[in-house]
Amino acid sequence: MNAKKKNIAIIGANEFQNPLILAAKEMGYTTHVFAWQAGDVGEKTADYFYPVSIVELDRILDICRKLDLAGIVSIGSDLASITVNYVAEKLGLTGNGMDSALAATNKHRMRLAFERAGLPSCRSRLVGSPEEAEALALPYPVIVKPTDRSGSRGIFKVTEDGQLRHAVEQAMAHSFEKKALVEEFAQGREYSIEYISWQGQHHFLACTEKFTTGAPLFVETGHLQPPLHMTEETLAEIQALVPRVLDCLGVRFGASHTELKIDEKGGIKLIECGARMGGDCIGSDLVQISRGVDFVKGCVDVACGRAPMLTPAHEGRVAAIRFIFSQRDLDSLAYIRSHYPQALCRVSDILPLDGREISDSSTRYGFFILSAATMAEMLEILRHVDFDLN
Repeated sequence: MNAKKKNIAIIGANEFQNPLILAAKEMGYTTHVFAWQAGDVGEKTADYFYPVSIVELDRILDICRKLDLAGIVSIGSDLASITVNYVAEKLGLTGNGMDSALAATNKHRMRLAFERAGLPSCRSRLVGSPEEAEALALPYPVIVKPTDRSGSRGIFKVTEDGQLRHAVEQAMAHSFEKKALVEEFAQGREYSIEYISWQGQHHFLACTEKFTTGAPLFVETGHLQPPLHMTEETLAEIQALVPRVLDCLGVRFGASHTELKIDEKGGIKLIECGARMGGDCIGSDLVQISRGVDFVKGCVDVACGRAPMLTPAHEGRVAAIRFIFSQRDLDSLAYIRSHYPQALCRVSDILPLDGREISDSSTRYGFFILSAATMAEMLEILRHVDFDLN
């Protein structure tokens, strides 16, 4: 469709977006990257960098009108996906449209869509003030979260009345629209499911087991692909469920990242679904290791109007990422460098440990990515890393 056009717009320039910039360049595209100027790596790797905030939709649109684009794309950002779909809709490029983009980025709209479709979603209530939340008299525990943020920002587990007001105030402060959801707390292990869609056909790529700090903030500490604790029967049930999720949100093109929990009895509860690649290097690195499929290049293909290449380039391996929270994690990294250097795939830039509270994914100090031929081999390596695998 757009095979002869070689300009591509990319929304976002940080370290998680940089693999997209590099992949597009490797595929022969001239990259036009838009982001708030903050010294991020993508500002340097882009062919052309535009210091424009990703929320300035019309300003980005005006620039893109002049570029004769093959496509526009982003990975791992709900906020950027709104910009991508806005520009794509205005310029007739491949995308899901704004109705879908808003349904997949606003958690209240998403919950309503899940309910209409009869999907196994957590019950939730929209509130615009702590007083509204207190009047609900919901049974504890509950989760309080902003309606329109990602990256673990503003999420709290509340177990008693005295915690509710502060949680709602903080969630609303993180929300762009200054609203919050109060939801039932889903029990069980947490997973994410990675798909890529082309013309309404949804292709399963990977299942990721998630590890977090737990209550009250639930900041991700690491991820594992394939999952350790999931049965084949449950995975098959999920693979039947997620296409229904994508259909109800109007997702027909590109990456998606569906988060859910599974309780001890195998019951599934949907947490949310983003019409984007999973952040935290889930899509950009772990899928390629575990499945042999270049998810990033697949996203470029779809954005530019072509079916993604999904044939594995190599046999799948076990992949894991560990985020750095403390000196203990740096010591683990040093041990792996010394004793398992072959397992170390990638190490991010690591910020100085300054003792700040790790309150969401953006405040972590860095990460390292591991690969192993078998789960047994990975588990042996992870014995020396602070992963709670029980």
